[in-house]
Amino acid sequence: MIKKFYFIIFFSLITSSAALAQSLDIGFNALGFLDNREYKDFVARSRTYSGTRIVLDLGINLDSLNHFIVGVNAIHEFGAIPYFLKVNPVAYYKYESHNWLFNAGEFPREGLIDNYPRALLNDTLRYYRPNVEGLLARYRNEHFTETGWIDWVSRQTQTQREQFLFGFEGKWKPSLSGPFYVSHYVLMMHDAGAEILLPNDHIGDNGGAQVRLGLDFSHKQTTFDSLSVEAGAMVSFQRERGLDGFKTPKGFVASAYISYHRFAAFDEFYAGQGSTTEYGDAFYEKKFYDRLDLMFTPFLFDRIKGQFILSIHRTPGFTSNQEAFRVTFDLGRKTLLRFKD
Repeated sequence: MIKKFYFIIFFSLITSSAALAQSLDIGFNALGFLDNREYKDFVARSRTYSGTRIVLDLGINLDSLNHFIVGVNAIHEFGAIPYFLKVNPVAYYKYESHNWLFNAGEFPREGLIDNYPRALLNDTLRYYRPNVEGLLARYRNEHFTETGWIDWVSRQTQTQREQFLFGFEGKWKPSLSGPFYVSHYVLMMHDAGAEILLPNDHIGDNGGAQVRLGLDFSHKQTTFDSLSVEAGAMVSFQRERGLDGFKTPKGFVASAYISYHRFAAFDEFYAGQGSTTEYGDAFYEKKFYDRLDLMFTPFLFDRIKGQFILSIHRTPGFTSNQEAFRVTFDLGRKTLLRFKD
């Protein structure tokens, strides 16, 4: 009975919004992935991730600025029963102008905060936690971009902890014609207890930050299609309230990206104190880490991209490998109906 009531309310909201809409559109995109990881220093994480993720949604456009998007984001792992491992709802309000973007609800992280360094947000989130559940605001002009967001991970119940992530990231480029820029990434996870507290249970805070100086020669006259380098500092912070203060291990980070036609290479480097972030890549717990990605894109069509990636991970005493193939398809947004005043 309660489910029927919620459905009636949801249907009424959709139909009333559609009655006020200027247009209705549909969006579809898909990701297929086969990601084999042979980690010698993290045997428990040495496994193969494989499957398909599809996103289908309907956009209700009230005008050029205000939009409601509803749909589903579903994942199937190859060989899995039941067929869909999980179906996440997509339901959010979106305001977008020339300078501002604001999202509220459950919306895809792709294209919004998927550029975070893997030391802070690992790359398996793209497969298994594709949505942000909360709020996001972004301001952008010719020289500056800043994005702030909050993402609820777990709702508090009698047995379930309250957990949410929040952060901000941005980039400043003083000259449009020059290669120099400054970027930063910050996030924090707040981990509170359940309604019924357990003995020796404490509120935890965990996060990290990076500041990078970069040079981007991608739009200059060079032999390569893209060429960029970055270097900077990283700090992570962890504490259990009532037990200790913040622990703040620090380190040096650097990266370089180069591409030529269908070939590309990306190298990430870290050296310093071992750094632990809850949703970051575990390799950064090491005092030295280097990851080299060698990429080949065998087919690249209008809306389809297929790419092979060979990754070589080096830590003190170990060299590990990873092979992945990903294919993406993005239909974009297609108008279904237009309404006249």
